[in-house]
Amino acid sequence: MIENPRIGVYICHCGLNISATVDVKAVATFAQTLPDVVVSRDYKYTCSDPGQEMIKKDVKEHKLNRIIVAACSPRMHEPTYRKLMEEAGLNPYLFEMVNIREQDSWVHMQEPAKATQKAKELVSMAVARSRLLEPLEVKEVPALKSVLVIGGGIAGIQAALDLAEQDYKVCLVEKQPTIGGHMAQLDKTFPTMDCSICIFAPKMVDVSKNPNVTLLTNSEVQEVSGVAGNFHVKILKKPRFVNEKKCVGCGVCASKCPVKAPNEFDMNLGMRKAVYIPFPQGVPAVYTIDKEHCLYFTKGVCKICEKFCEAKAIDFTQKEQIVDLDVGAVVVATGFEPFDPSSLKEFQYGKFKNVVTSLDFERLISAFGPKEGKLVRPSDGKEPHRIAFIQCVGSRDERTGNIYCSNICCMSAIKQAVLIKEKHPDYEVYIFYNDIRAFGKGFEEFYQRARDLWVNFVKGIPAELVEDPDTKNLTIRAVDLVLGKMVEVDLDMVILSIGMIPPKGIQDLTRILRIPRGADGFLLEAHPKLRPVDTPTLGIFLAGACQGPKDIPASVAQAKAAASGVASLLSRGKIRTESSIAVVNEDFCSGCKVCISLCKYDAIKMNEKKGKQVATVSEVTCMGCGVCASACPTKSISLRHFTDQQILAQIRALSPELCQSSVTTEQVNIKEKT
Repeated sequence: MIENPRIGVYICHCGLNISATVDVKAVATFAQTLPDVVVSRDYKYTCSDPGQEMIKKDVKEHKLNRIIVAACSPRMHEPTYRKLMEEAGLNPYLFEMVNIREQDSWVHMQEPAKATQKAKELVSMAVARSRLLEPLEVKEVPALKSVLVIGGGIAGIQAALDLAEQDYKVCLVEKQPTIGGHMAQLDKTFPTMDCSICIFAPKMVDVSKNPNVTLLTNSEVQEVSGVAGNFHVKILKKPRFVNEKKCVGCGVCASKCPVKAPNEFDMNLGMRKAVYIPFPQGVPAVYTIDKEHCLYFTKGVCKICEKFCEAKAIDFTQKEQIVDLDVGAVVVATGFEPFDPSSLKEFQYGKFKNVVTSLDFERLISAFGPKEGKLVRPSDGKEPHRIAFIQCVGSRDERTGNIYCSNICCMSAIKQAVLIKEKHPDYEVYIFYNDIRAFGKGFEEFYQRARDLWVNFVKGIPAELVEDPDTKNLTIRAVDLVLGKMVEVDLDMVILSIGMIPPKGIQDLTRILRIPRGADGFLLEAHPKLRPVDTPTLGIFLAGACQGPKDIPASVAQAKAAASGVASLLSRGKIRTESSIAVVNEDFCSGCKVCISLCKYDAIKMNEKKGKQVATVSEVTCMGCGVCASACPTKSISLRHFTDQQILAQIRALSPELCQSSVTTEQVNIKEKT
């Protein structure tokens, strides 16, 4: 510990965010009276360039060796001030930040006197802790220039291409037999009405041909260990029973296969063979045998595909295999899952044949879909002259638990309505909506285009949907909130604009990657404004709809941002590691292994020392979460930068009379002495 602490305290106004509630000048005056505080100031914006220069000047003039800033959340600006410490010639771990915005001024806006008193107490606690802070060594570890991208949709492909072009080695993992994701299922994209596959297929080909990209389709990530710069990954590669190197994609095997199965890519509205490529433009253009429908696997007969394959690519002996990989960073681009509206009984999805989802409709009108682009309804193949869209199905609905807006549904419905009206001006098209959210570039003009084509917009979500058992026609009953009356519309077809939900397996992925999810179930970013593509785990980045509902341009932009984040992290070839990690007092360790069972980062091992088995912490792998320290029954593990002595000093500063009682345990007293 540094002798003779000389502390500088800086109270930030944060504009009016803090000073409108907290008397910052009074807090600064109070801080000046605390032990070892040499300088105490208040300033409008301490994070600004003049604010930082003021602190550096004080360090030099007053020989400060510790700095405290009372401002916003450390999550936002602690890295800023730690960098400032280094610029001022001080160890970054001699900095302490006090949150008097989120934890004080914002939650006590109607109680300025109490908020000011609380700010004084928080600063007093920080000073007590700051006096016991110790400089920690800042270490760097080598970083690999290779990246794992999980998910082969538009976001994953874009991130992989951007990284590959910067000469990073990329492994792109996709659980489906081909890359493409949901964008490949779309007919057109809004608001430009580009053919989706026409603009997307070249990117799929580019990523497959890039020498820096390795494609692992039909594969899933099973395990990720290690830390940023040095992640070790285990990937389960499932057999496709077709040799990827030999298959030429001629399609003879599929043409001869006698078995048909529902085509998942076409939302089960069409059929495919038991040996198949999900869609014509699929990459890689290699066939896959569906084990669940193949006669050889289900009944031990057939093998017609093997008989007719001139390339000798069919291989029924293929087994699952584990691919081991070492990478420096990970980009998660697992996308979304379309909401299944079957649970919403009022819409009768799955019961009424002419009620389809927006994604079903994309496949129905696609040129390479089951109807080859002809607009017909599923029940009888007739042209639907009266069509209605129902918005917010599975979104903004407390019943489903999805109270968020899914972002794309309004514009997706408008796009589909425009497609119908441009080809069939005489058709009647209705959109039943809560609100039309046309927020993006060109979206409002696209909305107006639909109105000019006489698409009927009805404000109100239908409460009832009825089917005529003979004709299979439908009737919608809804309250028009603009007209203030019940309306009844007879229809040939209804399209449910379904929302986005987190993809299947997201829970397993968060466990494997050790990253959190938000309240909506999507993956949680490190900071919604300043670090929107980072995760709290260094070296793992997010791209696309896995982080929340978003359209194609937003997904591409986020993928590019994630690629930039990876490049920024790995470009130097080494990464600075966290120094506030767990350490073990080997004299106290009993070898109980409780810490090992609780460590999510596999950072603790047992080793023979001093004639007994003791826990040893890997300085590279430990993330400083503190779980082991809190759970250790012998109190032999402590956390650098968050020691018991430092925490107890804060408690004593807050409540001296409480600490004079028997609140401290015998174990803590022993530990303090040692």
